[in-house]
Amino acid sequence: MPDDKIEIENVNIPGRTERVDRAKYLAIRNALLTVLPSKAPGLKLADAKEALLPLLHDDLFPQGKTAGWWLKAVQLDLEAKGIIKRAPHKPVHLYRRGPI
Repeated sequence: MPDDKIEIENVNIPGRTERVDRAKYLAIRNALLTVLPSKAPGLKLADAKEALLPLLHDDLFPQGKTAGWWLKAVQLDLEAKGIIKRAPHKPVHLYRRGPI
């Protein structure tokens, strides 16, 4: 039986990990990496959320519920892993560090 949890990091708390639902994590991760541009300044977090919502399946995120929380968790994990970066803009702008 495959593990239904995945361990994620938080760029703001180095060394700390959490175990979260694998399917929801991967759904948000794939959608986020699809919508983020590969160059700065990237997308504002709110714009990224708006762009990825149509890519999410209703069985995991009915009417987009909890997608904002998951987006933040995935964002912090991908930043910790160096897969995405924050551009030096306020509010937060995100972009991919390379090809998907």
